[in-house]
Amino acid sequence: MKHPASKSRRGFSLVEMMACVSIIGIVAFLAIPSVTRMRSDSERNLAISRAEALNLAQATLIQVRGRTQAGLDWTGAASNEAKFNLLRPYLSYAENTLSLYMPSGYTVTLPSGITTMQKSTLTGPSGVIPY
Repeated sequence: MKHPASKSRRGFSLVEMMACVSIIGIVAFLAIPSVTRMRSDSERNLAISRAEALNLAQATLIQVRGRTQAGLDWTGAASNEAKFNLLRPYLSYAENTLSLYMPSGYTVTLPSGITTMQKSTLTGPSGVIPY
């Protein structure tokens, strides 16, 4: 026979639930800035990686077409998009446009001449990014 005072306890008390929620809140408060910083760092690294890929594609264009023909094709391309279309066959999994290729908030300016092998200029939310 069971006595009414010996009832087993089922569930959690309000104090235990409040302690659990506050611990989760503290952990989230500490973790969210780190996640945000990691995301911005990864976007920056992706932009640098893609700018380097464009530089390698320029070298490949010169090797495939020859310095003279590549220079003529490059100067004939009036805009960054037209120059990107010259480089696109030498990029793996490239998007259709340069603006889609770069992460949002980052832009790249391709050099005016290709024969001198200058790096592309990468610009991000904080200005020009040396890479």
